[in-house]
Amino acid sequence: MLLICLLSFPLFAAAQSESATGQSARLSDSAAQTLLTRLAEARNPAKPTVIDEIAVSGDERARGWLEAFSSSKLARLKSGERFLIIDNNRGREWAVSDALSGDSAGKVSRRELETLRSNNSLRGHIDGVLSMIDLSSPEAEVRLTAARGLRGSVDEAMAERLPSLIEQEADADIRATLAEALAIQQLEADGDPAALETLSGSLNAAAIAAINGAAASDDPQLAKAARVALAGIEQKLKLNSGLETLYFGLSLGSVLVLAAIGLAITFGVMGVINMAHGELIMLGAYTTWGMQQLLPGQPGLALLLSIPAGFLVAAAVGVIIERSVIQHLKGRPLETLLATFGISLILQQLVRTTISPLNRIVVTPEWMSGSLMINEALSLTLNRLYIIGFALFVFAGLMLIMRRTRLGLEVRAVTQNRAMARSMGIKATRVDIMTFALGSGVAGLAGVALSQITNVGPNLGQNYIIDSFMVVVFGGVGNLWGTLVAGMSLGLLNQFLEPWAGAVLAKIVVLVFIILFIQKRPRGLFPQKGRAAEG
Repeated sequence: MLLICLLSFPLFAAAQSESATGQSARLSDSAAQTLLTRLAEARNPAKPTVIDEIAVSGDERARGWLEAFSSSKLARLKSGERFLIIDNNRGREWAVSDALSGDSAGKVSRRELETLRSNNSLRGHIDGVLSMIDLSSPEAEVRLTAARGLRGSVDEAMAERLPSLIEQEADADIRATLAEALAIQQLEADGDPAALETLSGSLNAAAIAAINGAAASDDPQLAKAARVALAGIEQKLKLNSGLETLYFGLSLGSVLVLAAIGLAITFGVMGVINMAHGELIMLGAYTTWGMQQLLPGQPGLALLLSIPAGFLVAAAVGVIIERSVIQHLKGRPLETLLATFGISLILQQLVRTTISPLNRIVVTPEWMSGSLMINEALSLTLNRLYIIGFALFVFAGLMLIMRRTRLGLEVRAVTQNRAMARSMGIKATRVDIMTFALGSGVAGLAGVALSQITNVGPNLGQNYIIDSFMVVVFGGVGNLWGTLVAGMSLGLLNQFLEPWAGAVLAKIVVLVFIILFIQKRPRGLFPQKGRAAEG
């Protein structure tokens, strides 16, 4: 199968080396035409040999030809010998490019083309050949990807070549991956105990499948060793699953902290039950969407600009709410609750009317997409990793404001004893405005973060308002450290309960837990002390 390819591999590696130094290897058009003609006219049993010859030709176009053939996008004109690569096969006329020059050849009627068809066997063979091509790349990342692709797809001919490749490879990770690919083939083909030892502890799916096969072997010693290896792998998988749950719990906790920390400020200082807090979060998310509309094609820049913009928009709306409604309802918590609930409905309807009742799409920047792969069984999504960091950054910023600025000093004074603070010359009304603006602005920041992991729609805030109050009550009213600990704790608890209780029941269990907890500790985990507690 790959014999020609493997025997000629050193020649191909030399050709690749030339290409890397700037002298691109390229067959003459007549030689390339001959190879492609042989590929088109050979019967299926003979095609692998031609594929191997194309691979070892060293031609820089070989990968494109093989990939096009694998996906049935390599064709030739029925009226002649010209080979084309199909770029778009929609409609009656297909967009094509010349296989030899790479130049666009315009559109050709599909009736004029003879498509070269591949099958599963040929596609598997091409995948192996392409991996071997990539193993000679000067880029370590390309070689590592190719080595990973070989696991579970190594045949006997390839297995003969792999030991020398492993010996020549300088990168330790690539060597280990190639050794694993070879061990999978040896275990499946020969039941080699040494191969089983190499694969023990591997979390790769192909390796686990090979060990499972060995566990069903007629050889009792091999089967026993395979079962022991599987038991060890099972423990590793459980550990990684637990770490993944922990990560998602911290991520959910960070979202809860962001959503609740603004509420903790306003509720703690002013005693205001702001039912429109969720809609302030929603406004922050819509600000992110709006910024992306203003800066199309630049989602990263739009997101960075949305951080101050989301804060300012939510803070401005918060000040309007405080000045127009809340200041007239001080000391009347029930009326405040009902009024802010009405404001939340107004804001929702305003968004539905002016923007849309449907969810809006917010594009995630490239640097927040993808995941950080720890091992075969554990990968951390980057968007959630950024949100965890962002939540901690916002928390640290608020702590700095509360501990190191005049506003923070005045806020703490008003929180502890409003009458005494006013008698000392602190303008409590101004502090209320600034506090509500700060809490509302932080809610806007929460919306900016949430836009990267959830749907942006008019009902976004409703999903987090109850959770926000739960976090504030559980952590202790007005205590930022309590909000951080409570948010993370509830996020972890909810995430660990979900696998066996389900999402809805998990939320119910958490709610019951908090109700029982506040029966025992009405002031939360971190109650205020001293004069603040007396107030």
